Amino acid sequence: MQKRIIEGVEVRRGSGNVFADLGLPDAEKLRIKTGLVIEIRRAMRALGLNQLEAAKRMGISQPKVSGMMRGDFTNLSERKLMECLTRLGYDIEIKIRPASAPVGHLTLATA
Repeated sequence: MQKRIIEGVEVRRGSGNVFADLGLPDAEKLRIKTGLVIEIRRAMRALGLNQLEAAKRMGISQPKVSGMMRGDFTNLSERKLMECLTRLGYDIEIKIRPASAPVGHLTLATA
């Protein structure tokens, strides 16, 4: 990470993954899950769904939706979050192609 001093404060440019910058384990998984939850929140808002209505539509309990809205989604897999999005009317497309670097990466692109 690059570091600079701005007005006496040390500032570092992030890597693009705040979870990795914080040194958290499973940082990539957390980044992907966070992106999925953000899209679920957007879909709920766009559809005008409260937590109970969203829970029924997504096939999970209202307490799990409540936890998800508070940032606790550790009990939900990426697969389950993608299933929730499809039940809210989203298409999910996974593309696999050779990486340009020795190690590939996972990207979550939203429309």
